[in-house]
Amino acid sequence: MIAAMAPRTLVVMEGDQTGQELGEEALRVIDPSVTGLPLELERYDLSLENRRATENRVVHDAAAAMRRHGIGLKSATVTPDEAGDVGSPNAILREAIDGRVIIRTGRRLPGVRPVGGIHAPISVVRMAVDDAYGAKEHREGEGDTETAWRLEHISRRTARKVAQVAFEQARKMGATVMGGPKWTVSPIYEGMFKEELDACAEQNPDVRYRPLLIDALLAALIDHTGDALVVPTLNRDGDLVSDMVLQLFGSIAGSESLLLSFRDDLRPAVAMAEAPHGTAPTLEGKNVANPLAMILAAASVLPYIEDAHAQRVSRAIYEAALEAVAEDVRTADLGGQHGTDEFTGEVIKRVRAKLDVWESLGSSGVGVAR
Repeated sequence: MIAAMAPRTLVVMEGDQTGQELGEEALRVIDPSVTGLPLELERYDLSLENRRATENRVVHDAAAAMRRHGIGLKSATVTPDEAGDVGSPNAILREAIDGRVIIRTGRRLPGVRPVGGIHAPISVVRMAVDDAYGAKEHREGEGDTETAWRLEHISRRTARKVAQVAFEQARKMGATVMGGPKWTVSPIYEGMFKEELDACAEQNPDVRYRPLLIDALLAALIDHTGDALVVPTLNRDGDLVSDMVLQLFGSIAGSESLLLSFRDDLRPAVAMAEAPHGTAPTLEGKNVANPLAMILAAASVLPYIEDAHAQRVSRAIYEAALEAVAEDVRTADLGGQHGTDEFTGEVIKRVRAKLDVWESLGSSGVGVAR
């Protein structure tokens, strides 16, 4: 029998349009009746309407809840364009939980044609703070002599954590850590990040490490036909590279995004997961949007519960969702004819079956429920 774990609270941040619809589909998959995980949900309405009504108080409340409980699942939300409006909830959440590292993983989906020979998964591990974002800016002069200035900074603590997470992620994936900043042009600023990557490589000799300048990395990614990769980046580089990497696989539906903050001992304090896509307002209410990325996001946050059964459930969800796609259970964006709820229902059926089989196998099922 599976040992009982203490109930854990998952902070659920509700979204807008299809973002909210797909968030509910993910919650169907991780429901205790499916997984046996005693999860309790603490919900916060982060819809644009409620963020405006509360002047973003609800976003700060959600962040405080994540600091208490350690795990969160966020649905896609609308960010208004107008200056002076409520802005991006992601930026507020990131700052409020002191999120330092973002992990975005792209992977090949069966039946979806990738770019070139890309087939093994690629994780981009990027700084979530500092660098070009939040930099101080000003202009001097007028006319043709006007000059724009930007004062950026990075910290060794953040650089070190990105490097550590990159090597940890590579070990989990059996991947190579490949990439780095433009340290030849910026030996002081970007060189600090390279120093931390090199130090981590020395501390983790079992993980393959291939340092590359960011421009060489971009070219290498287009031509890459080898094993899994983990790409460590600065904040802005990572923003750009992750968007490109996810598209290399022909669809972002098989991707998820994790934001991590850390304790003083550098262990994760908060893990917040979300899908990398937006709210797709034209698909709202039609039962055709693809819930795969949100389902994978829910699976990605479960290992941070640090419970053996939560680890099994996470693996079962990943396998069930991707196997469903492989066996032609697909929504329209992947060339299929299944509705949103049908795809989720198929994943649920497969998760239940896997967990049941793995429990029957027990210790004889070596490796199936890592």
